[in-house]
Amino acid sequence: METIFSTPDVRVTPHGDGWLVRSAATLPEHPPRITDNLFHWAERQPHAPLLRQRTADGTAWRSLSWGEAADQVRRLAAALLARGLGPERGVAILSGNGIEHALLALAAMSVGVPVTPVSVPYSLASQDLLKLRHVLRLAQPGLIFADNAATFARALAVPEAAEAEHVALEPHGRATAFAGLLATAPTARTDAAMAAVPPDAVVKLLFTSGSTGMPKGVMNTHRMMAVNQEQIAYAWPFLYHEPPVLLDWLPWSHTFGGSHNFNMVLRHGGTLWIDDGRPLPQDFGRTLRNLHDVSPTISFNVPKGYELLLPHLEDEPKIRDAFLGRLRIVFYAAAALAPPLWRRLEAVIMQAPRPVHMAASWGLTETAPAVVLTHAPKVPSGCIGTPLPSAELLLLPDGDKLEVRVRGPQVTPGYLDNPEANAASFDAEGFFRTGDAMRWVDLADPNQGLRFDGRLGEDFKLATGTKVNVGAIKPRAMAALAEVARDMVVCGHDRDDIGLLLIPQPHRLAELDDSIFLGEVRAALRALNAEGGGASSLTIARAMFLRAPLSLDAGEMTDKGSLNVRAILARRAADVARLYDNEEKEVITP
Repeated sequence: METIFSTPDVRVTPHGDGWLVRSAATLPEHPPRITDNLFHWAERQPHAPLLRQRTADGTAWRSLSWGEAADQVRRLAAALLARGLGPERGVAILSGNGIEHALLALAAMSVGVPVTPVSVPYSLASQDLLKLRHVLRLAQPGLIFADNAATFARALAVPEAAEAEHVALEPHGRATAFAGLLATAPTARTDAAMAAVPPDAVVKLLFTSGSTGMPKGVMNTHRMMAVNQEQIAYAWPFLYHEPPVLLDWLPWSHTFGGSHNFNMVLRHGGTLWIDDGRPLPQDFGRTLRNLHDVSPTISFNVPKGYELLLPHLEDEPKIRDAFLGRLRIVFYAAAALAPPLWRRLEAVIMQAPRPVHMAASWGLTETAPAVVLTHAPKVPSGCIGTPLPSAELLLLPDGDKLEVRVRGPQVTPGYLDNPEANAASFDAEGFFRTGDAMRWVDLADPNQGLRFDGRLGEDFKLATGTKVNVGAIKPRAMAALAEVARDMVVCGHDRDDIGLLLIPQPHRLAELDDSIFLGEVRAALRALNAEGGGASSLTIARAMFLRAPLSLDAGEMTDKGSLNVRAILARRAADVARLYDNEEKEVITP
């Protein structure tokens, strides 16, 4: 019988006012640096594909083998060293996922040069470029790469980019050609520099979304990333004998795509097909086209991606067969998977030629990222798993919730040049304060795992003193209103009842004044409230659709598309007032 998962073995012990939760398993030996894996697999399977990417015209796939990657990484590493780059003078990458992006990032990390992959919207979607300028001011790169210098011309022209060398695949202005870096011959000095990089060297800067202000630069070390991949492999031992094949769009400027997924391929000698699609209606057709060419072994996505994919899996046999052909795991993260979506996915994967398992995880940019992970054949919807080996969770009572703090070798040493944030983020025992809450699936059996229970700072009290658990309300409301609302903000602080600010689905915008449409929304809310049994902490009394789009520059949303609740409530105070000025309650429009 195949061993897909290891068996959870969770230990819970009293610790101060709370409980220490950890796995009884011991972390296996592992390569000390995440880039060591590249050269290991280049020697063992030089001709196997590491990366595949659509050609510029979209008609074919470029392929980069492990051997080619190792050779080009050594050349690029030599070029970076020749330019005097090092721990204090790194590399910034402005463009999205791509073969050259991967090669340059691996080269920088291999010789201890920090790489900063910058979220593309900071350069192309932002109007004021303030977040980009903030990132460059902190990172102080000596070299900035963009695939197309003309496309990124406005970003490359900010004052903070003036002192850096600009390199591009398609040069423009003062940018030089990427091919010039590749022409550098590696020397004995290159290999010596690679061997001398310590595991605790900071080799990647990932900037958080800035949900409470400007993004913070999270320092990622070789050890953090190498440990985390070994932790995941312990939980999913099938990876040791079945290298992952991924079709993945998740951006490398974030920890999910750039550390969790990319590093998994790197650790196990797999293949990553770079998906040029996105979980947006206008871009999703490219993902469907790509599924005709590759059958993944693991599907990594956010709930919106599965929402768009499901109708095609249900109605199009060719897409379904390609998706399920050699699939092992359907994995979701970044948000909860609504129960109706979960049930539909379960029905689809039952048609696979071999067992396919649903999986989820929880982690942070500050933890490289996985801390808990599901590794059991059957887990309930909403379960995020159990702690990985060597990761310690401290659960502390906070009202009716359990605050979670994390300690372990995959936790960041801190934020770049931000002593105030560092002092506030770690407690006296070295636990990282996550600001998240968790609860047990079954308190009597810790091996059943944990559920995410929302952000501590999002909960509030009604004017009656009733505590409102946003983490309990929002998933239910999202499931009930999924057809009409893309997202929502739960309101009600010091008010008499709970209200919702709804962000409409783009294809329903034209219906916001339609009485039939609004009647359907009211009916859905009434049905949802009936399920809550009339409790004031679960009853949604009113809702309003926001017409003006959320602003990235104003901080209302992150570049990943998630909401900054605090910023929305502050900026939309007039809308909140209008929501509560209406005496009829239920659904109103501005």
